[in-house]
Amino acid sequence: MRLVDYLDKGASLDPDAPCLTTDGTSRTYGQVRELSFRIAAALAARGVVPGDRVAVLSGNDPTAFTCVFGISRAGAVWCPINPRNEAYENRELLTLFGCTTLIYQEAFAPLVEKISDGLTTLVCLDTDWDEFLSASSATVDLPADDDLAMIVGTGGTTGRPKGVELTGANLLVMTAITLMSYPWPASDPPVYLALAPLTHAAGVLCFPVLARGGEIVIMRKPDVAEFITLIERHRVTHTFLPPTLIYMVLAHPSLDAADLSSLACFWYGAAPMSAARLEEALGRIGPMAQLFGQTEAPMMISTMAPADHYLPDGSVAVARLSSAGRPSPLVTVAIMGPDGELLPRGATGEIVARGSLVMRGYHRDPAATAAASAHGWHHTGDIGYLDDDNYLFIVDRAKDMVITGGFNVYSTEVEQVLMQHPAVQDCAVIGLPDDKWGERVTAILQLRDGATVDKAEIAAFVKERIGSVKSPKQIEIWEDLPRSKVGKILKADLRTRLTP
Repeated sequence: MRLVDYLDKGASLDPDAPCLTTDGTSRTYGQVRELSFRIAAALAARGVVPGDRVAVLSGNDPTAFTCVFGISRAGAVWCPINPRNEAYENRELLTLFGCTTLIYQEAFAPLVEKISDGLTTLVCLDTDWDEFLSASSATVDLPADDDLAMIVGTGGTTGRPKGVELTGANLLVMTAITLMSYPWPASDPPVYLALAPLTHAAGVLCFPVLARGGEIVIMRKPDVAEFITLIERHRVTHTFLPPTLIYMVLAHPSLDAADLSSLACFWYGAAPMSAARLEEALGRIGPMAQLFGQTEAPMMISTMAPADHYLPDGSVAVARLSSAGRPSPLVTVAIMGPDGELLPRGATGEIVARGSLVMRGYHRDPAATAAASAHGWHHTGDIGYLDDDNYLFIVDRAKDMVITGGFNVYSTEVEQVLMQHPAVQDCAVIGLPDDKWGERVTAILQLRDGATVDKAEIAAFVKERIGSVKSPKQIEIWEDLPRSKVGKILKADLRTRLTP
């Protein structure tokens, strides 16, 4: 299934229904579909053929997102390029992907000047658009050269970036899991609010919405107050935010007065969420829904629908809030030991997965592909376990585990405790070299506005709950924490800044 088929499916339900809404203006399914044909024809006129790689460099924008469907209709491969990347990283990705064409917003023209070597076609959405579209009046609707739908960069936070090849089948499975695992309106089309970058999770979550003829409300830039307002104004049913932005929503003074009754599914993911804050969100926001995946197995390795956050008697399933839900219906999940052996329930090891959700491979990197699929399973790099009820608990990234005094300390366990402290807005725990302990547990805290805290009190707070071995030996308080494009705290940056 091509990416454009989701748009065409929605258009078949009602071509006059709102499809993309931004700044109060809506484009219907018919209008978006017509524009996708024109984009496909213009790309073909510029020499793009099925299988070519076409990159899009843009913030959240309805025209830029429509280009995704034009690229697909031309039989080409969508390569989302994040404007928050450093220039060298984007240049490496464009070269790695073999991109011939780049469509971009004028705001990123200075970045484009640094990364455009080797590209044959540059199209600016703000200055070249009319001329680009007028290049051909023909109708183009071509099958893909193969099943490759998009190539996505991994980000390069652990070395050179890799390109993840996602096929139409991968995204079809992701869409099917989304539709079968979460609540959707029985009759009215869904309304999805996209604040997070459309180049990442917020973008692929649009596909199941389109398949149901839903409306996608696109926010051009993050604004928590506007986010809350738009949920109420558009009667939003579905949205997605990483935990960091959810914490900001919870801290916003307008939250409790807002009418959020339309929400059926507020997805959270992309990073671990504090169980304490999740419980607060269930009471103040409503139907929270977790998803766990990664670029290589998009979004839906495991799922937790809103109802799964509660016990049969209606009370919050507190013990379950620290989990990543259950393995999704079309994915097999297991826990693997260091020698490739599968471990029993309750045992901790690497989380591995199988199924058609998993990527085709890393682009032009057979060695990395082989390593990620050793023993016939996709290796996530996450450490965790499955409990007796088949809930998946992620205890750490393999590279983030702290070994102190011969004991393994999982950073996420310490972070969950720190997030229970009333003064802490967000935090990260890492291991730093230590002559005595090998590594010392180090906590970096971001405090709530106006809050103060004594470091010794923080250490005692953790010690009282999970013991002295896991209590931080070093505590830093920063105004903000370094984050990736999708809101994940960059622990490598923390280690660099704190290591002499």
